Amino acid sequence: MGRSEVFQAQVLKNFFDTITGTDRNLTRIYMCVITLAKLRNEPPEKVGFLIEQLRRSRESRELSIDILDYMCSVANSLDMKSVLTAYGVKEVGEAAEDFLGVSLDSL
Repeated sequence: MGRSEVFQAQVLKNFFDTITGTDRNLTRIYMCVITLAKLRNEPPEKVGFLIEQLRRSRESRELSIDILDYMCSVANSLDMKSVLTAYGVKEVGEAAEDFLGVSLDSL
């Protein structure tokens, strides 16, 4: 699990929070998409394509399916542990260890 993947998962979380929330700010969406492309070291052609799709999204006031497809493919490629870390979720084994450290007397 690399640091970059955790950052990517956090950016993805922000993206999906933005598009599913009440404030669907296109500037925030733009920043998430471009940040993710830079974190993934996408070639300039890919970044240019994404920028063009974002421009078209602004004009049509509807998020491009190509942007959604890109973000979903990135989400699909990430290691699950990175995603869990970004969302602040512990694995069951880790959570169980926390409970084992609590004595019944402290309850």
